[in-house]
Amino acid sequence: MFSQTVEYALRAVVQLAYVAPNAATTQQISAATKVPEPYLRKVLQALGRARLVTSQRGAGGGVRLARPSEELTILDVVNAVDPIQRIHTCPLGLSSHGVRLCPLHARMDKALSEVERAFQETSLAEILAEPTDSAPLCESATDRPAKKMIS
Repeated sequence: MFSQTVEYALRAVVQLAYVAPNAATTQQISAATKVPEPYLRKVLQALGRARLVTSQRGAGGGVRLARPSEELTILDVVNAVDPIQRIHTCPLGLSSHGVRLCPLHARMDKALSEVERAFQETSLAEILAEPTDSAPLCESATDRPAKKMIS
């Protein structure tokens, strides 16, 4: 249902949320998310154009979230790279249907609406804070370095 670009973008921002407020290099993000570097660069460019991430070149540079993870939703990320396409008119172009969707397309649009709502209501911070035995993007919690605390 979701493109590979959406999957890769979500992996990247979850990783950036995990290391925030620190920056990560494209190489580090690629290794942690198993996203090929060339593809990741394109995804990060799209996220940058949408002002979800910022990047800085040079020593101490890298990519970081543009806003706190509590303020970024899954829907923000999806819309930045491959927005959900709602069904507003008959996809078949049937003039007799127009904006009155048939039962099939009405249900499909309702499902898309529910996905959109769920993604809008879920921040990146919530993804990382959710209690689970399988931490995002890694085999186990011990695969992750200790998170640095900023005072």
